[in-house]
Amino acid sequence: MKPIRNSAKAVIVQNGRLLVIRLEDQYGAAYVFPGGGQEKGEELKDAVARECLEEIGQAVTVGELLHIREYIGKNHEFAEWDADIHQVEFYFECSLNDASATVFEGSNPDDYQVAVEWIALEGLPSVRLYPQTIGELLLKREPSRIYLGDMN
Repeated sequence: MKPIRNSAKAVIVQNGRLLVIRLEDQYGAAYVFPGGGQEKGEELKDAVARECLEEIGQAVTVGELLHIREYIGKNHEFAEWDADIHQVEFYFECSLNDASATVFEGSNPDDYQVAVEWIALEGLPSVRLYPQTIGELLLKREPSRIYLGDMN
């Protein structure tokens, strides 16, 4: 089994829309939150800011921690190839430093990343968003728990 990995993610909501990374895989389009792995000696807030520059090409202001999610691959739909993955993800409320930005071209996009897109919050249930539960929590707009446990 691989070591447990920390990942810092950005939740960027602006004008009723969520900024997401669009991936293409064998099942079609999927959407994920910008962010990625924490490097040794790096604070989580710095990791999410760096990852946003790399993936969406925009600087962000990192706000409060919203959620902590674990992903234990053997328990989910991609267990066939993710069985040895255990990741702890920290979701931070973030805002774009340039709120009028229209160009999103990162210097180091994710594998399978094809675009950065805005999706209307009310449209989230109709797309393949990972993790879906965080999309559902954004729609509810009610106080929510921070630790979500192992979920997809």
